[in-house]
Amino acid sequence: MSALTQAARDALPDSAFGLPAQRSYPMPDAAHARNAKARAAEEFNAGNLSAADRVRIDRKADGILDQG
Repeated sequence: MSALTQAARDALPDSAFGLPAQRSYPMPDAAHARNAKARAAEEFNAGNLSAADRVRIDRKADGILDQG
C-alpha cells in the first residue's frame, strides 16, 4: 500500500471515504480499501465503531475491490 500524504488525503473527494461525513477510512485504491475493511473490523471488535458504520465501510470497500 502506498503512503497517503496529508495533502493527497485532503485532495480526495468525500466520496473516496468509507465514512464521508467524518472523512474517515480513505479508499483511493484497492490496497486502502482492504486496509479500511481491516481497520473497521478492529474498531468494531473494540467497541469503537457501530455495526451500521462497519457495514457502510465494508460495502464501499467491496465496491472498490470488485472493480478490479
